Amino acid sequence: MTDSVQGTGPEELQCSAKGCRADAVWALRWNNPKIHTPDRRKIWFACDEHRESLSAFLGRRDFLKDVVPVAERDAPARNED
Repeated sequence: MTDSVQGTGPEELQCSAKGCRADAVWALRWNNPKIHTPDRRKIWFACDEHRESLSAFLGRRDFLKDVVPVAERDAPARNED
């Protein structure tokens, strides 16, 4: 399960970084294990410029599960534990 908007093309998605209006290129799939079931995935979108900073923010909290191109945001996880 994801929280992405179904039926929305990648060209319509914007970066999740505060104040950024750039088109999203990456889908950062994450989960907060304290409040989400293990199979639930929230998605933040990122442009190339903000991919690292958004990934680092989620990674420091051990929330980041994987990063995939926007077009693959609803695809099954690759190698998750």
